[in-house]
Amino acid sequence: CSVSCGQGVRRRNVGCQMGTHKIARETECNPYTRPESERACQAPPCPLYAWRAEEWQECTKTCGEGSRYRKVACVDEDKGGEVHGMHCDVSTRPADHEGCSLQPCEYVWITGEWSECSVTCGKGYKQRLVSCSEIYTGKENYEYSYQTTINCPGMQPPSVQACFLRECPVSATWRVGNWGSCSVSCGVGVMHRSVQCLTSDDQPSHFCPADLKPEERKACHNIYNCELPQNCKEVKRLKGAGEDGEYFLVVTGKLLKVFCAGMHSDHPKEYVTLVHGDSENFSEVYGHRLHNPTECPYNGSRRDDCQCRKDYTAAGFSSFQKVRIDLTTMQIIRPVKDIPSPLPLLGTATVPPSAHRMSRGLKILFTGHLFQGRFSINLYGTGLSLTESARWISQGNYAVSDIKKSPDGIRVVGKCGGYCGKCAPSSGTGLEIRVL
Repeated sequence: CSVSCGQGVRRRNVGCQMGTHKIARETECNPYTRPESERACQAPPCPLYAWRAEEWQECTKTCGEGSRYRKVACVDEDKGGEVHGMHCDVSTRPADHEGCSLQPCEYVWITGEWSECSVTCGKGYKQRLVSCSEIYTGKENYEYSYQTTINCPGMQPPSVQACFLRECPVSATWRVGNWGSCSVSCGVGVMHRSVQCLTSDDQPSHFCPADLKPEERKACHNIYNCELPQNCKEVKRLKGAGEDGEYFLVVTGKLLKVFCAGMHSDHPKEYVTLVHGDSENFSEVYGHRLHNPTECPYNGSRRDDCQCRKDYTAAGFSSFQKVRIDLTTMQIIRPVKDIPSPLPLLGTATVPPSAHRMSRGLKILFTGHLFQGRFSINLYGTGLSLTESARWISQGNYAVSDIKKSPDGIRVVGKCGGYCGKCAPSSGTGLEIRVL
């Protein structure tokens, strides 16, 4: 039978045969006596399967257009249980969801907070979220959604708004002209040039950074068209100057600003004013001497409460604002006794007598076993620097020193220590200098 259940068909082969073996065409046999080739058959009754749909659930929305769902399953009607959907005819399967329409919904515009302005100056814009949302009931909150804006009443609130915090500074730069001629044909004068703050279209502006403004004037030196003094004595002769003060001298072919002292005398002296003054130009002799020179208490640090004697008369601290220079030997030299008190020499380390503060030489004396004496020299802005040959030497018992000189020779910091020793310039007469 062609089926395992229900009504089916059984089939067999029927052919026309001549004799016992030879197969002939069916037209050669009598068609009216042809046996049947198939016959109906009845198998056991088939199980009955069908689609069963449950009741529709509520609409997903309380207003407007929504959807509703239901359960659809294939069941065995004899046994009453669910079976796989393949047993039921798919083409007759009922729908398990459909649209549902209720009364029209009410909508409202929802707006968020404005963002900060897109720029810090000039014209910019602010943005915010704008959404069309249904009016919810109960305890539900409003939320941003993607409803079609045509559902909301009236015009949509703006989501972009112009903003203006302040005017932007116009892009401007400093522009300089060429330097003019020197104001004097001989000596030290002044040159001028134009300095303007202009925009890209050459309009005057006030927005250029003041700290970057180029200089409008500067000193100029015409030393080739006139006779310039080479020492303070020539200042008196050429210029008739009789007061102490700053003058320009030609030193080794270069112009150097020098303080001339003793201009009332026949032999004025040359000094250089220290730009950093006494804050970075000083010498000190530490006056504490250990009772037991073989000890090194407090790890060599300075302590005023040490077991020491304080009877060293050469001890003291001297600071300096000017140094005496010898333009012939190009050295910072020791002072002489007739120089007035405001002009001490850099490098002294003795106690100054009363208000005169006179120095006794370019040296630092010290007592103790570690660095206790110290000095500092800073020639920045003077136009001078120490030469490579300017060095210090340590002398005395167990003398030690730590002296650092900058590569350009402008700055020197030294510390000295030991037992009855000293640090002094190696030349013995002064410190060799050069004009920058």
